[in-house]
Amino acid sequence: MSDINTECSGGVLRVELNRPGRKNAMTAAMYTTMAEILTSSDQDEDVRVVLWHGAGDAFCAGNDVEDFLKNPPAPDDSPQVRLMNAFIGFSKPLVAAVQGTAVGGGTTMLTHCDFVYAGESARFQMPFVDLALVPEFGSSFSIPARMGHLRAAELILLAERFTAARAAELGLVTRVVPDAELFSTAAATAERLAAKASGALCASKRLLKQASIAPLRQAVAAEMAEFTARVVSADAKEALSAFLEKRPPNFNSTKKPVAAE
Repeated sequence: MSDINTECSGGVLRVELNRPGRKNAMTAAMYTTMAEILTSSDQDEDVRVVLWHGAGDAFCAGNDVEDFLKNPPAPDDSPQVRLMNAFIGFSKPLVAAVQGTAVGGGTTMLTHCDFVYAGESARFQMPFVDLALVPEFGSSFSIPARMGHLRAAELILLAERFTAARAAELGLVTRVVPDAELFSTAAATAERLAAKASGALCASKRLLKQASIAPLRQAVAAEMAEFTARVVSADAKEALSAFLEKRPPNFNSTKKPVAAE
């Protein structure tokens, strides 16, 4: 059984994150596989649209922390960076169906989708600061660009959880639907897109994205420079250890003592 399943039918490539026991948390191998899927499907004439969803009751819980500690991202050519570049360069429509948990990368990766349908159960969060880290996937550009600095600061600096309805208000979700109708709604949109002229779809998406490509690439580079520095900090080690031990972090213990005069 694979951690990511794919199936192509009628021009729609269905991509399923398949670690329901871990709420589809992403491993380094999954980042690599997802990047390869997007890159190859972009060149495959049989694929007109990608429909992305998660198995079980969650969309994606972000990084698998245990795997993340074994394989921390590098700034230039890590699996995470390869997936970020694949998202930015992807030319075909990308439709997501989101249910349950969408945390960390489970939220920020969605900013690269063209349609995001959320079930009423969906809950979003970007807890990077609480883990002594910084946002990724270009979200330091795309999130404030969509909702303004004040709302972005509330979500990123306070790391507050928010509902599907709030995500729709903030422009992160196309539409909220009952959980029972989530996949069929997203699939219907994917099928409608697959029936359209592929060349016009790709050209239109390219035109919609052209102004954001350069700022996104700059944001990814800046984020990864900060992220790779933060992830080895004492604060991050404390935060990630606390997460695995299911206890509150104690950042006071990581502060350097003030030298006596």
